[in-house]
Amino acid sequence: MVLRLAFMAFYASLLLVIGIIARPRARHHQEEYFLASRSLPGWVLFLTMAATNFSAFTVYGFSGAGWQMGYGFYPIMAFGTGFMALAFLLIGVPVWRLGKEHGLVTPPEFAYQRSASRTLRVTFLVVMTAFTLPYLALQPMAAGYALEALLGIPYYAGAAITTAVVVAYVVLGGFRGEVWTDAFQGLMMISIMALALVVVAGEFGGISEANRAVAATWPELFGRPGLGSSLTPGVWFGYMCLWFLCDPMFPQLFQRYYAARDPRSLAVTAALYPLLTGFLFLLPVSIGVIARLAFPTLPAGVAADRILPLVLHAVAPAWVETLVVCAGLAALVTTLDSQLLTLSSMAVRDVWEPLRARISRSPSVAPPSAWVGRGFVIALALAGLGIACRPPGTFVEITTETFTGLAVLFPTVVAALYWRRFDARAAVASIVVGEALVLAYHEKWLPTFGTLPVVPVVVGATCVLVLGCVLLRGRGRPPVHLVVGMSRRSKILWSAAFLGLFVAANDFWAWGDARLGPLGLPWWTWACAALCLLLSLLLWLFGRVVRRRN
Repeated sequence: MVLRLAFMAFYASLLLVIGIIARPRARHHQEEYFLASRSLPGWVLFLTMAATNFSAFTVYGFSGAGWQMGYGFYPIMAFGTGFMALAFLLIGVPVWRLGKEHGLVTPPEFAYQRSASRTLRVTFLVVMTAFTLPYLALQPMAAGYALEALLGIPYYAGAAITTAVVVAYVVLGGFRGEVWTDAFQGLMMISIMALALVVVAGEFGGISEANRAVAATWPELFGRPGLGSSLTPGVWFGYMCLWFLCDPMFPQLFQRYYAARDPRSLAVTAALYPLLTGFLFLLPVSIGVIARLAFPTLPAGVAADRILPLVLHAVAPAWVETLVVCAGLAALVTTLDSQLLTLSSMAVRDVWEPLRARISRSPSVAPPSAWVGRGFVIALALAGLGIACRPPGTFVEITTETFTGLAVLFPTVVAALYWRRFDARAAVASIVVGEALVLAYHEKWLPTFGTLPVVPVVVGATCVLVLGCVLLRGRGRPPVHLVVGMSRRSKILWSAAFLGLFVAANDFWAWGDARLGPLGLPWWTWACAALCLLLSLLLWLFGRVVRRRN
């Protein structure tokens, strides 16, 4: 116990030291505090993008889904999230350009710049805040579970301690301190999760032997639709769409488009992303599947999300258990810090400053102190902690619903960038209708048509947007060209290449096939890994085209 406490104290202290080191530069101005002066090179942007997006859900939710459903959860996450990196080019590059030209810092500012509509700006603010806060709450939830299992402290205390540490280094170091901690913790998470798989599988004879032992008793975990028959082809397709539509709308990822040094940084990030998802996401899912050998059933009242700390406590040495808990904490705090800082920047730039300008209207009034942003960080952290005290569902349930709410913004962002007839009134109507559909699906008032709600919700929102723009005869700002001068033939070929990969990842023709391949893994997991590699190559080539034209 002393070793565990000492290591956790050292880990927390290291994060605070990073925040203190970054503090002198964070004091300078808002663009530094919220965006690190738009200076992130490619490898740093890649690490912070990955660490920010890989949350508690990646470690605890994935392992829980592996225990509950099986290996089928890996391809929809690995390729689906990797395919989302295409948005780093399609959306990220033009948003970076607009941010640099107009000094944009937050996603609602982008909406206002493209529409000159305060209503649309407020709509973006409300939607992003409302659907990020429940996801933010997942992070202290996971911290509470992990520290309760490791140190025996109460769930609420673990959640509160973790939140306090994150708030401290975000308040001290701002975005630059956050990025440095992201890079450090992202690398730590990857290496330690690999160690965790080796240790857990080693208890049962190694990865191959452990997988084959699980397959002998629970063959459904190695085929699709998986144990419980939940991963049908329609649900699979829905998850693939969900990640592509919602992840680019995460405010903490959207804001990182502004922070890139240049388009090359975004192109490098896009090319590396599928390689990481193809490798990293297999680790927690495999741990969850193999954990069936230690926990054929879960104790009463324990959710599948807690399988990782349970199996580590049962089979791993104390030092390995401590390291893996730190990896889990690294995953969640790198998301929590980003969410807090981004929501804080929105509160300052999209609420506080416009309100102060209206009240004062005096040109001599100084801009708000950086401490206003820090105050919002603390307030938002307390709000997330409050939600974590009464969790509204499991990790998978919370993420699926909150992600769907954010995906509603996707058609508006694309239209605002690329469609000359874009109209703000139609966009507001699209978002309102889309969120009404999210509520209707939450209450189970509408059919899902055999897929996830995100598909009919985004289709409905898109139809409202297109119809509204046509009827209202919108005259938006000139489109932001991603690749100037690209021929129609080239556009068709690139579109066909990416669409072909997406179709190949939805391999409905191989449904129900549970044949094992190397390391006792289903053969289609290896096919997914190959698709991730091919996707990375395609994104690298497309990124070169984009970089040359920007």
